[in-house]
Amino acid sequence: MKRLSTIAAALVYLSLLAGCLSFQPGPLPDEPQDASFTEVADTRVRFVDVGEGPPVVLVHGFAASLNTWAPVIPVLAENHRVIALDLKGFGWSGRPEGDYSPEAQAELVWSLLDERGVDKTAVVAHSWGSSVALQMALSKPERVERIALYDAWVYAEQLPSFFVWARAGGIGELMFRLFYNERPEDKIALAFYDKRYVTQDLVEHTRKMQQQPGTMAAHLAAVRGQRYEEVQDRYKSIDQPVLLLWGREDKVTTLEMGERLARDLPNARLQVYPRCGHFPMLEAQSASTRDLAEFLNLGGSASSAGRKEANQ
Repeated sequence: MKRLSTIAAALVYLSLLAGCLSFQPGPLPDEPQDASFTEVADTRVRFVDVGEGPPVVLVHGFAASLNTWAPVIPVLAENHRVIALDLKGFGWSGRPEGDYSPEAQAELVWSLLDERGVDKTAVVAHSWGSSVALQMALSKPERVERIALYDAWVYAEQLPSFFVWARAGGIGELMFRLFYNERPEDKIALAFYDKRYVTQDLVEHTRKMQQQPGTMAAHLAAVRGQRYEEVQDRYKSIDQPVLLLWGREDKVTTLEMGERLARDLPNARLQVYPRCGHFPMLEAQSASTRDLAEFLNLGGSASSAGRKEANQ
Protein backbone atom coordinates (compact mmCIF):
# COMPACT_ATOMS: atom_id res chain seq x y z
CA MET A 1 0.00 0.00 0.00
CA LYS A 2 2.84 2.39 0.89
CA ARG A 3 4.52 1.67 -2.45
CA LEU A 4 1.32 2.44 -4.36
CA SER A 5 0.95 5.70 -2.45
CA THR A 6 4.51 6.62 -3.34
CA ILE A 7 3.94 5.88 -7.03
CA ALA A 8 0.70 7.92 -7.02
CA ALA A 9 2.46 10.85 -5.35
CA ALA A 10 5.27 10.67 -7.91
CA LEU A 11 2.77 10.72 -10.79
CA VAL A 12 1.01 13.75 -9.35
CA TYR A 13 4.35 15.53 -8.91
CA LEU A 14 5.46 14.73 -12.46
CA SER A 15 2.11 15.83 -13.87
CA LEU A 16 2.53 19.19 -12.17
CA LEU A 17 6.00 19.50 -13.67
CA ALA A 18 4.60 18.72 -17.13
CA GLY A 19 2.49 21.88 -17.01
CA CYS A 20 0.35 23.11 -19.87
CA LEU A 21 1.09 22.44 -23.52
CA SER A 22 1.12 25.46 -25.80
CA PHE A 23 -1.13 26.02 -28.82
CA GLN A 24 -0.25 27.74 -32.11
CA PRO A 25 -3.08 29.74 -33.74
CA GLY A 26 -1.04 31.28 -36.54
CA PRO A 27 0.84 29.97 -39.59
CA LEU A 28 3.20 27.03 -39.17
CA PRO A 29 6.87 27.04 -40.23
CA ASP A 30 7.60 25.91 -43.80
CA GLU A 31 3.94 25.70 -44.86
CA PRO A 32 3.40 24.89 -48.56
CA GLN A 33 3.55 28.04 -50.64
CA ASP A 34 0.86 26.83 -53.03
CA ALA A 35 -1.66 25.94 -50.29
CA SER A 36 -4.98 27.77 -49.93
CA PHE A 37 -6.06 29.04 -46.51
CA THR A 38 -9.12 30.74 -45.07
CA GLU A 39 -10.16 31.88 -41.60
CA VAL A 40 -13.27 30.07 -40.34
CA ALA A 41 -14.52 29.42 -36.80
CA ASP A 42 -11.48 31.28 -35.39
CA THR A 43 -9.13 28.85 -37.15
CA ARG A 44 -6.78 29.29 -40.08
CA VAL A 45 -7.82 26.37 -42.28
CA ARG A 46 -6.01 24.85 -45.23
CA PHE A 47 -8.35 23.53 -47.92
CA VAL A 48 -8.73 22.53 -51.57
CA ASP A 49 -11.81 23.14 -53.72
CA VAL A 50 -11.72 21.52 -57.16
CA GLY A 51 -14.07 20.15 -59.80
CA GLU A 52 -17.68 20.80 -60.69
CA GLY A 53 -20.90 18.98 -59.91
CA PRO A 54 -22.62 17.76 -56.75
CA PRO A 55 -20.48 18.71 -53.73
CA VAL A 56 -18.58 16.20 -51.63
CA VAL A 57 -16.44 17.07 -48.62
CA LEU A 58 -13.52 14.87 -47.54
CA VAL A 59 -12.58 14.60 -43.84
CA HIS A 60 -9.26 13.01 -42.84
CA GLY A 61 -8.41 10.97 -39.73
CA PHE A 62 -6.38 11.57 -36.59
CA ALA A 63 -2.77 12.80 -37.00
CA ALA A 64 -3.39 13.04 -40.77
CA SER A 65 -4.30 15.73 -43.31
CA LEU A 66 -6.11 16.24 -46.58
CA ASN A 67 -3.09 14.56 -48.23
CA THR A 68 -4.79 11.28 -47.25
CA TRP A 69 -7.16 11.86 -50.16
CA ALA A 70 -4.53 12.53 -52.84
CA PRO A 71 -5.40 9.37 -54.84
CA VAL A 72 -9.15 9.98 -54.48
CA ILE A 73 -9.59 13.68 -55.27
CA PRO A 74 -8.76 13.56 -59.03
CA VAL A 75 -11.21 10.69 -59.60
CA LEU A 76 -14.07 12.30 -57.71
CA ALA A 77 -13.39 15.71 -59.30
CA GLU A 78 -14.36 14.29 -62.68
CA ASN A 79 -18.02 14.38 -61.62
CA HIS A 80 -18.11 16.32 -58.34
CA ARG A 81 -17.08 19.51 -56.69
CA VAL A 82 -14.57 18.20 -54.15
CA ILE A 83 -13.71 20.12 -51.00
CA ALA A 84 -11.08 18.76 -48.61
CA LEU A 85 -9.55 20.41 -45.56
CA ASP A 86 -7.05 20.01 -42.78
CA LEU A 87 -9.10 19.90 -39.58
CA LYS A 88 -8.24 22.23 -36.71
CA GLY A 89 -4.97 21.12 -35.15
CA PHE A 90 -3.94 18.87 -38.04
CA GLY A 91 -1.99 19.16 -41.27
CA TRP A 92 -1.23 22.82 -42.01
CA SER A 93 -4.29 24.29 -40.30
CA GLY A 94 -3.91 26.36 -37.14
CA ARG A 95 -3.70 24.97 -33.63
CA PRO A 96 -5.62 27.57 -31.55
CA GLU A 97 -6.69 26.93 -27.99
CA GLY A 98 -10.26 25.64 -27.73
CA ASP A 99 -12.63 22.75 -28.38
CA TYR A 100 -11.28 19.90 -30.54
CA SER A 101 -14.19 17.48 -30.12
CA PRO A 102 -15.88 15.89 -33.14
CA GLU A 103 -18.79 18.28 -32.56
CA ALA A 104 -16.50 21.31 -32.78
CA GLN A 105 -14.70 19.93 -35.83
CA ALA A 106 -18.08 19.31 -37.50
CA GLU A 107 -18.99 22.95 -36.94
CA LEU A 108 -15.64 23.93 -38.47
CA VAL A 109 -16.43 21.90 -41.60
CA TRP A 110 -19.89 23.43 -41.84
CA SER A 111 -18.39 26.91 -41.49
CA LEU A 112 -15.99 26.20 -44.36
CA LEU A 113 -18.83 24.87 -46.51
CA ASP A 114 -20.92 27.95 -45.71
CA GLU A 115 -18.06 30.19 -46.80
CA ARG A 116 -17.67 28.21 -50.02
CA GLY A 117 -21.40 28.54 -50.74
CA VAL A 118 -22.25 24.85 -50.26
CA ASP A 119 -25.67 24.00 -48.83
CA LYS A 120 -26.09 20.22 -49.16
CA THR A 121 -23.18 17.82 -49.55
CA ALA A 122 -22.06 14.22 -49.46
CA VAL A 123 -19.53 13.53 -46.70
CA VAL A 124 -16.58 11.14 -46.99
CA ALA A 125 -14.39 10.50 -43.94
CA HIS A 126 -11.61 8.27 -42.64
CA SER A 127 -10.98 6.83 -39.16
CA TRP A 128 -11.43 9.51 -36.44
CA GLY A 129 -12.77 11.83 -39.15
CA SER A 130 -15.76 9.49 -39.33
CA SER A 131 -16.85 10.72 -35.90
CA VAL A 132 -16.79 14.25 -37.34
CA ALA A 133 -18.85 13.12 -40.33
CA LEU A 134 -21.45 11.47 -38.11
CA GLN A 135 -21.65 14.63 -36.01
CA MET A 136 -22.27 16.59 -39.19
CA ALA A 137 -25.21 14.31 -39.94
CA LEU A 138 -26.53 14.51 -36.37
CA SER A 139 -26.31 18.31 -36.16
CA LYS A 140 -27.56 19.20 -39.65
CA PRO A 141 -29.18 16.10 -41.18
CA GLU A 142 -31.03 18.13 -43.80
CA ARG A 143 -27.70 19.19 -45.32
CA VAL A 144 -26.10 15.72 -45.62
CA GLU A 145 -27.01 13.78 -48.77
CA ARG A 146 -25.02 10.58 -48.17
CA ILE A 147 -22.04 9.38 -46.16
CA ALA A 148 -19.03 7.18 -46.89
CA LEU A 149 -16.76 6.11 -44.03
CA TYR A 150 -13.38 4.39 -44.30
CA ASP A 151 -12.42 2.26 -41.25
CA ALA A 152 -14.40 4.41 -38.83
CA TRP A 153 -13.20 5.27 -35.31
CA VAL A 154 -16.47 6.18 -33.60
CA TYR A 155 -17.02 4.00 -30.49
CA ALA A 156 -15.86 4.34 -26.90
CA GLU A 157 -14.80 0.68 -27.03
CA GLN A 158 -12.20 1.56 -29.67
CA LEU A 159 -10.30 3.96 -27.43
CA PRO A 160 -6.95 2.63 -26.16
CA SER A 161 -6.12 2.99 -22.48
CA PHE A 162 -3.57 5.68 -23.39
CA PHE A 163 -6.40 7.89 -24.67
CA VAL A 164 -8.59 7.21 -21.64
CA TRP A 165 -5.79 7.99 -19.17
CA ALA A 166 -4.96 11.17 -21.13
CA ARG A 167 -8.32 12.64 -20.15
CA ALA A 168 -6.97 13.36 -16.66
CA GLY A 169 -5.65 16.87 -16.20
CA GLY A 170 -1.87 16.93 -15.82
CA ILE A 171 -1.56 13.20 -16.46
CA GLY A 172 -2.45 13.67 -20.14
CA GLU A 173 0.13 16.42 -20.54
CA LEU A 174 2.77 14.24 -18.94
CA MET A 175 1.93 11.21 -21.05
CA PHE A 176 2.02 13.22 -24.26
CA ARG A 177 5.35 14.82 -23.40
CA LEU A 178 6.92 11.45 -22.58
CA PHE A 179 5.42 9.14 -25.19
CA TYR A 180 3.36 10.78 -27.94
CA ASN A 181 6.18 11.44 -30.40
CA GLU A 182 8.03 8.19 -29.74
CA ARG A 183 8.70 5.83 -32.67
CA PRO A 184 6.19 7.05 -35.28
CA GLU A 185 7.39 4.30 -37.63
CA ASP A 186 5.85 1.65 -35.34
CA LYS A 187 2.49 3.43 -35.27
CA ILE A 188 2.49 3.83 -39.05
CA ALA A 189 3.41 0.17 -39.58
CA LEU A 190 0.43 -0.89 -37.47
CA ALA A 191 -1.89 0.84 -39.94
CA PHE A 192 -0.75 -1.07 -43.04
CA TYR A 193 -1.07 -4.69 -44.12
CA ASP A 194 1.58 -4.18 -46.83
CA LYS A 195 4.65 -2.77 -45.08
CA ARG A 196 6.00 -1.37 -48.35
CA TYR A 197 3.76 1.62 -47.68
CA VAL A 198 5.81 2.42 -44.57
CA THR A 199 8.44 4.47 -46.40
CA GLN A 200 11.16 6.58 -44.85
CA ASP A 201 9.64 9.67 -46.50
CA LEU A 202 6.30 8.97 -44.80
CA VAL A 203 7.96 8.46 -41.43
CA GLU A 204 9.98 11.66 -41.75
CA HIS A 205 6.94 13.67 -42.85
CA THR A 206 4.95 12.32 -39.89
CA ARG A 207 7.76 13.20 -37.49
CA LYS A 208 8.01 16.72 -38.96
CA MET A 209 4.28 17.36 -38.56
CA GLN A 210 4.27 16.02 -34.99
CA GLN A 211 7.00 18.50 -34.13
CA GLN A 212 5.13 21.51 -35.47
CA PRO A 213 4.36 24.09 -32.75
CA GLY A 214 1.02 23.56 -31.05
CA THR A 215 0.58 20.02 -32.36
CA MET A 216 0.93 18.17 -29.07
CA ALA A 217 -1.56 20.46 -27.33
CA ALA A 218 -4.05 20.21 -30.20
CA HIS A 219 -3.84 16.43 -30.43
CA LEU A 220 -4.28 16.02 -26.69
CA ALA A 221 -7.35 18.25 -26.88
CA ALA A 222 -8.67 16.10 -29.73
CA VAL A 223 -8.08 12.92 -27.69
CA ARG A 224 -9.94 14.43 -24.75
CA GLY A 225 -12.82 15.32 -27.06
CA GLN A 226 -13.45 11.68 -28.00
CA ARG A 227 -16.37 11.14 -25.62
CA TYR A 228 -18.14 8.62 -27.82
CA GLU A 229 -20.01 7.07 -24.91
CA GLU A 230 -22.12 10.24 -24.86
CA VAL A 231 -23.19 10.07 -28.49
CA GLN A 232 -22.82 6.58 -30.01
CA ASP A 233 -26.39 5.52 -29.18
CA ARG A 234 -27.59 8.31 -31.51
CA TYR A 235 -25.98 6.74 -34.58
CA LYS A 236 -29.12 4.68 -35.03
CA SER A 237 -31.01 7.87 -35.93
CA ILE A 238 -28.81 8.60 -38.98
CA ASP A 239 -30.88 7.45 -41.95
CA GLN A 240 -28.84 8.77 -44.90
CA PRO A 241 -27.38 6.18 -47.27
CA VAL A 242 -24.01 5.08 -45.87
CA LEU A 243 -21.18 3.13 -47.46
CA LEU A 244 -18.63 1.63 -45.07
CA LEU A 245 -15.28 0.81 -46.71
CA TRP A 246 -13.10 -1.43 -44.52
CA GLY A 247 -9.73 -3.13 -44.65
CA ARG A 248 -10.16 -6.76 -43.62
CA GLU A 249 -6.79 -6.82 -41.85
CA ASP A 250 -7.16 -3.45 -40.13
CA LYS A 251 -5.57 -3.62 -36.65
CA VAL A 252 -6.45 -0.02 -35.74
CA THR A 253 -10.20 -0.20 -36.28
CA THR A 254 -11.02 -3.87 -36.56
CA LEU A 255 -13.60 -5.30 -38.91
CA GLU A 256 -15.74 -6.20 -35.91
CA MET A 257 -16.35 -2.48 -35.43
CA GLY A 258 -17.32 -2.12 -39.06
CA GLU A 259 -19.88 -4.86 -38.68
CA ARG A 260 -21.23 -3.20 -35.55
CA LEU A 261 -21.53 0.17 -37.29
CA ALA A 262 -23.28 -1.47 -40.24
CA ARG A 263 -25.88 -2.77 -37.80
CA ASP A 264 -26.26 0.56 -36.00
CA LEU A 265 -26.72 2.67 -39.13
CA PRO A 266 -30.13 1.77 -40.61
CA ASN A 267 -29.23 2.41 -44.26
CA ALA A 268 -25.63 1.18 -44.44
CA ARG A 269 -23.65 -1.26 -46.58
CA LEU A 270 -20.25 -2.65 -45.57
CA GLN A 271 -17.65 -3.22 -48.29
CA VAL A 272 -14.59 -5.22 -47.16
CA TYR A 273 -11.18 -5.23 -48.88
CA PRO A 274 -8.86 -8.22 -48.40
CA ARG A 275 -5.12 -7.83 -47.81
CA CYS A 276 -5.78 -4.31 -46.61
CA GLY A 277 -5.23 -2.44 -43.36
CA HIS A 278 -6.41 0.96 -42.11
CA PHE A 279 -6.04 2.86 -45.41
CA PRO A 280 -8.15 1.28 -48.17
CA MET A 281 -7.78 4.44 -50.25
CA LEU A 282 -4.12 3.45 -50.54
CA GLU A 283 -3.84 -0.33 -50.18
CA ALA A 284 -7.06 -1.01 -52.10
CA GLN A 285 -6.89 2.18 -54.11
CA SER A 286 -8.49 1.03 -57.35
CA ALA A 287 -11.33 -1.02 -55.88
CA SER A 288 -12.23 1.32 -53.02
CA THR A 289 -12.15 4.48 -55.15
CA ARG A 290 -14.31 2.79 -57.75
CA ASP A 291 -16.82 1.76 -55.08
CA LEU A 292 -16.81 5.24 -53.57
CA ALA A 293 -17.37 6.94 -56.92
CA GLU A 294 -20.22 4.58 -57.77
CA PHE A 295 -21.84 5.18 -54.38
CA LEU A 296 -21.61 8.96 -54.71
CA ASN A 297 -23.16 8.81 -58.16
CA LEU A 298 -26.13 6.76 -56.94
CA GLY A 299 -29.54 8.13 -56.07
CA GLY A 300 -31.72 6.75 -53.29
CA SER A 301 -30.45 4.15 -50.82
CA ALA A 302 -27.05 2.68 -50.17
CA SER A 303 -27.97 -0.19 -52.47
CA SER A 304 -28.11 -3.70 -51.05
CA ALA A 305 -27.51 -3.75 -47.31
CA GLY A 306 -25.17 -6.11 -45.52
CA ARG A 307 -21.54 -7.02 -46.04
CA LYS A 308 -19.68 -7.59 -49.28
CA GLU A 309 -16.04 -8.49 -49.84
CA ALA A 310 -14.33 -6.86 -52.78
CA ASN A 311 -12.19 -8.65 -55.32
CA GLN A 312 -8.92 -6.88 -55.97
